[in-house]
Amino acid sequence: MLNRVMSLNLVRGSVAVIALGFLSLAGCRSEKQAVTKVSTAEHKAQQASLQRDQQRAQLNRIALPTKSRYIDVHEPGAWQNPFLSFDEKMVNLRITLADANPSSFGEGGMLRPSAARRNEVQINPKDLVSALIALPDSAWPYGRVVAIEESPLADKKMRPQIRRQIELAIQQLNDLGVVVDEWPAR
Repeated sequence: MLNRVMSLNLVRGSVAVIALGFLSLAGCRSEKQAVTKVSTAEHKAQQASLQRDQQRAQLNRIALPTKSRYIDVHEPGAWQNPFLSFDEKMVNLRITLADANPSSFGEGGMLRPSAARRNEVQINPKDLVSALIALPDSAWPYGRVVAIEESPLADKKMRPQIRRQIELAIQQLNDLGVVVDEWPAR
């Protein structure tokens, strides 16, 4: 009987040792996975930081904003820099290109209307920075500043979602050194 109890205890001990071995191997595998996940997250963060630095460098070609040039602009149609209007799924980007004719003769008249130089495109919010970088320098007469508004045609029920998108865009643009003038002024 004593032999039997001792052999049963020996078997239990062996099973416990084997189980601990498997658990330690599983723990090592989990630790390796955790290290791999941390490494991947660090790599993604470095890539995002590098991309943000490249975007910032590309936007630095545009002069710093001059507030005295746009402080008295109160109508969206009179705004000369990029103007962003947010819907629930898209961003309406309106730009006004500079007049290609350097003379002041006929400027803004029937032969050279400013509305003919105005363009509007709808873009995905994730493509906003790329779209702004692609704009020519002549689209930024006030310097590195954009106007942002909630679309007046947007569904009232979607306003919280649109507001979150606007706040995200403001944060992203400020991180890149772009001043945001929010319309209507809050």
